[in-house]
Amino acid sequence: MSEPVLAIEGLTRDFVQGGVTIHVLRGVDLTIAPGEIVALVGVSGAGKSTLLQAVGLLEGGWRGSIRIQGVEAQTMSADQRTTLRRDKLGFVYQFHHLLPDFTAIENVMMPQLIAGRTPADAHKRAASLLGDLGLVERLEHRPAQLSGGEQQRVAVARALANAPALVLADEPTGNLDEATADIVLAEFMRLVRQQNSAALVATHNRELARRMDRVVTLHEGRFG
Repeated sequence: MSEPVLAIEGLTRDFVQGGVTIHVLRGVDLTIAPGEIVALVGVSGAGKSTLLQAVGLLEGGWRGSIRIQGVEAQTMSADQRTTLRRDKLGFVYQFHHLLPDFTAIENVMMPQLIAGRTPADAHKRAASLLGDLGLVERLEHRPAQLSGGEQQRVAVARALANAPALVLADEPTGNLDEATADIVLAEFMRLVRQQNSAALVATHNRELARRMDRVVTLHEGRFG
C-alpha cells in the first residue's frame, strides 16, 4: 500500500478574540491517498479555510500532526516549511490572484522559475498545461484580457505547474457561473489525475462535491 500524500492527526487550531478562545479545529484526522480527489464541505465558519491554511503551511499556531508524503511539518523550521510548500503543494483559490502585469504563460512559468526550472523548460511546461486547458490562443494575454473562466484556468495551470503531490483548492469555482464552474472543475480533476497528484477541494457546492472521489464534512471543527 502506497504512503498517503497527506496524513493529518489530531489537528487543532484555536483563535483568541476579545479575550475569548474560539476552537475552530478540534482534533481533525484525515488521510488522502495518491491520486485521490477529496471534497471538503461544511457551512460557512465550519473551519474549511482554516484547515486548508494549516495543511498548506501558510500559518502557524496549529497543534497536532501534518505529514506530507511522510514528512512531518510540525517539527520543521519556517524555511523548511517554505521549501516543502514550494516543492509539494499547489494552491487554487476562489479568486485567481494572477499577477496582473504578466501574461498567462508568464503567470504559469513563475512558480517553476522560483523552483529552479530553466526558462525554456518552464515555458514548455506552461504552454502544455495552458493548451490542455483550452487556452492555446490566450498564452500572451494578460489577466484583464481574459474571462473569469479563462483566468481560473490559468490559476489551475499555475497550481499544477510544478506537479505538486497535493493541490489545495478553496472554493475554486465559487466565483464562476454554473456552466463555467462545471467545465473548470472537470478540467482541474482531469489534470490532477493525469499527473497522479492528490487534491483537497473546499466547496459549498454539493453537486460538484459528489463528482469527486470522496466527500468529508467539517462540522463544528470535526469531521462528522
